[in-house]
Amino acid sequence: LKYTYAWHFFFAVVATPPSVKIARLPNFITMLSTLLSLALSLLLPWTTTAFQSSKSLLHKNKSSHATSLSSSLTDAEDYIAKNFPTCSNLLSRNNDVMKKINMAEEGFTIFAPNEAAFKALGDKKNDQMEDVRNEEMVEQIAAYHCITEPVSADQLFNSGGVITLGGEVPAERSVSGGFFGVGGREDGGVTLNGSKVLNTFEFVDDKTCIVHEMDGLISPTILWRYADQLRIPGST
Repeated sequence: LKYTYAWHFFFAVVATPPSVKIARLPNFITMLSTLLSLALSLLLPWTTTAFQSSKSLLHKNKSSHATSLSSSLTDAEDYIAKNFPTCSNLLSRNNDVMKKINMAEEGFTIFAPNEAAFKALGDKKNDQMEDVRNEEMVEQIAAYHCITEPVSADQLFNSGGVITLGGEVPAERSVSGGFFGVGGREDGGVTLNGSKVLNTFEFVDDKTCIVHEMDGLISPTILWRYADQLRIPGST
């Protein structure tokens, strides 16, 4: 077929006098246009499918999608107080952390355990958090839930951990399925010290304030060993 059209092109354009070329050229252009249309009709569905597949893969690999709610630092704090009241109370008990958050130039990140997370701690630990003897422990727990710069869900997903005001917290990609932890597959989520990021909310203005809803506390469990003591050994 390609040789046939090649010869047609030769006789239409090269092997004929100029006057005949003018007469035959429109027919050749029509034929060439038809061939191009046929080629595009064959390639377009494949190209569209490939593009859609790449978009689907990209969407699947993202850990979560942030919800932008407002553009105010005060709104971010109000949102935490309204939707995560126990977490808000926890953070407010560390004045140093609150000052650093408010003074952060670029913004901040809060890992906010939801109400179910605090309820899952049980009555004993919740009572210990209210005990004045454990104030230092509570301050340490609060510090582990704050970073003085914005860290998105995608950044968490691609990291091996984060440095909070309390210290380092390991991050891992969450896995679903399997049998007793064997054979599971990544589900696109991320956990910090075993607690999973459920939702992410962003507040963007001159600063970027990010709130990650967590299904548990991300502070080290070893801190609870120092509950009901006046101070944590080795602390200043």
